[in-house]
Amino acid sequence: MGLHVTLAAKWLDPADTEAFSTPFMVLYGVHDAMVKPMPAGLNTPSLAESWQESKDHLTYTFTLRKNVRFHNGEPVTAEDVKFSFERYRGASATLLKEKVKEVQVVDPGHVRFVLKEPWPDFMTFYGTTASGAGWIVPKKYVEKVGDDGFKAAPIGAGPYRVVSFKPGVELVLEAFDGYWRKAPSVKRLVMRSMPDESTRAAALKAGRWTSRSSSPARRRRRSRRRRATRWWRLFSRGVLARAARAMGSQVAVGGQARAHGRQRAPSTARG
Repeated sequence: MGLHVTLAAKWLDPADTEAFSTPFMVLYGVHDAMVKPMPAGLNTPSLAESWQESKDHLTYTFTLRKNVRFHNGEPVTAEDVKFSFERYRGASATLLKEKVKEVQVVDPGHVRFVLKEPWPDFMTFYGTTASGAGWIVPKKYVEKVGDDGFKAAPIGAGPYRVVSFKPGVELVLEAFDGYWRKAPSVKRLVMRSMPDESTRAAALKAGRWTSRSSSPARRRRRSRRRRATRWWRLFSRGVLARAARAMGSQVAVGGQARAHGRQRAPSTARG
């Protein structure tokens, strides 16, 4: 796969997620999130099979999906969720840390976020691409190898594991057969930086690579449309959520029914 951008090492670590969409093409391959945008909806349960918001809107308790493992075989636990949030330093990190009072490990399969005050947009920032705080890394492994070691040899819970990485040049991924949804049908994926448009065009014409870009003008138009759509969704979800609280009723937000204080049903979506 030929890319119009240079592959950055920090894209392999969710803790450094930046405020634009490019890093997520790597995150979606190598890592997995508690909740994330998927075809099934903007807040699709992933590592968390369900979550419950308290009636006073101060706590969110997540139930982790059972038998989910990282690429090294270690189970994904509530400790990993707490650790991933606390080490997060990317986009919207300051806002999230200001709003969240503490993260409690209830037991290995349950984790609770306690807010300082009701915040209707918590799931917008934790469960979408507005931040990378909900993308989970293995605590024991990160503490063992350190941040730099993790970027050099990352381990995640996503559909692909990292085979090799040459910063700025190439990332080679291999399908992870233990992925909880299903193993990808494409068994090997190579991402190679090709910033030069003529180089990408030649490789595409020769049949050696697919391309993740088009002409610069078309990319700019597509980027503007995506930004406009994204921010309208975030804005409308916030407005609808506040309206629902004011009326004390349920309202469809982002394609999903939001019922405060009630358990959300486990996801059956596959991707």
